[in-house]
Amino acid sequence: MADLDPWYLDHLVCPVDKSALSFDGHRLVSANGRTYPVVEGLPVMLVAEEQQTMDIARASIDRAQGRASAIDARAPGYYLESLGISEEEKLRVLELIATGAGTIDPVVSLLVSGTSGNAYVHLRGNADVAFYPIPTIELPAGDGRSLLDVGCNWGRWSIAATRAGYRVVGIDPSLGAVMAARRVAKSLGVDVRHVVGDARWLPFKPDSFDTAYSYSVLQHLAKDNVRLALGELKRVLKPGGSAKIQMAAKHGLRSLQHQARRGFREPVDFEVRYWPVAELARVFAELIGPTRVTTDCYFGLGWQWSDYAHMRPMHKPILIASEALKRLSNILPPLRYVADSVFCTATKV
Repeated sequence: MADLDPWYLDHLVCPVDKSALSFDGHRLVSANGRTYPVVEGLPVMLVAEEQQTMDIARASIDRAQGRASAIDARAPGYYLESLGISEEEKLRVLELIATGAGTIDPVVSLLVSGTSGNAYVHLRGNADVAFYPIPTIELPAGDGRSLLDVGCNWGRWSIAATRAGYRVVGIDPSLGAVMAARRVAKSLGVDVRHVVGDARWLPFKPDSFDTAYSYSVLQHLAKDNVRLALGELKRVLKPGGSAKIQMAAKHGLRSLQHQARRGFREPVDFEVRYWPVAELARVFAELIGPTRVTTDCYFGLGWQWSDYAHMRPMHKPILIASEALKRLSNILPPLRYVADSVFCTATKV
């Protein structure tokens, strides 16, 4: 029988029919009989009968239901098959676990390569990495307010929000990434709750959060799925609450280069979707409420000024130029229309 933090029963609902849940010692059970596994005290609230937005979500469902692979059996509790890494990288994680090498979590030592627009790719699987690259989150002081981190992965932004004073819940469809996020939060002495789930079917009661935040997540979803996720965010935000969501903009220099590289075809699977800024403002306003679009960065997706000290020398001039244009866009708002990455901040009314 698994232990379950009572908080989950007080705050979670069935992601499909939004009914209350009970706990039978192994699963959360909805009033209509839908069941959701609890793995090591972690609710896995993915909707198994729906098409998943990424393969790791289906792998998470399989692992949560006890269908482990050979590589999972070699690293109990890490759920390696539900991570978005290659087979070679999974073997590298096994090596790090077996040798005890490295000072950060072995899973994060691989996942960190995708952080900050892949600017940390040189750190992939490096046992000498001695830090977690936690950014500065651009939000007002939390003062104890609640925040939902949508697509939390290994917990980078959850930790940043907690340090800014928020009470954070992180949600992500990757069981392995969320387990890593729990380990990282514990090692850093940070109090974050986690759920394995899907942004399109959030398993929370209405009016649960003061703020929602998401970085480098919804930009990967098809537009109809983004609309589902925004509708869910409106439902779980308190009146007057806001959602700050990073999205890829269509007319940035680097964005245009990526679109040209794939022949301007329609994106598939988990490829980035590039939106016109005006369309983003309209859709967010329609589905959540009044929306403000601000610049995140130029020349790529994910550049963060707080990452400067950790960047390779070849990337630092790019980051400096991106930050200069970002600040200039506050004076000359039309520059936002040619940013590569923007934030949409929508307020529920």
